[in-house]
Amino acid sequence: MNGPGIPWYLAISAILFSTGIAGVLLRRSPLIVLLSLEIMLNASNLAFVGFSRLFGQMDGQVFALAVMAVAAAEVCVGLGLIVAMARRNLDLDVDRMTELRG
Repeated sequence: MNGPGIPWYLAISAILFSTGIAGVLLRRSPLIVLLSLEIMLNASNLAFVGFSRLFGQMDGQVFALAVMAVAAAEVCVGLGLIVAMARRNLDLDVDRMTELRG
């Protein structure tokens, strides 16, 4: 049973990555920026898995799992920062965040 070829995986990956870049560049909310970064990481994972399928090796899939683990840690830290900033009633505008104060 054959699925879609590598051009389809790469096309969807490029669309997702472009959507993520647009979200990072156009939005001001740190939560939306984090979600856009996640979309970009998932787009790269899709490309890794597509190339892994093309070459018939597991390297791309293992690397995609490693990227997912790093992305999960990044989201935990980012959401922790956002919650801490919201509790202190700091402005949650990305353009106004110039320094982190403890």
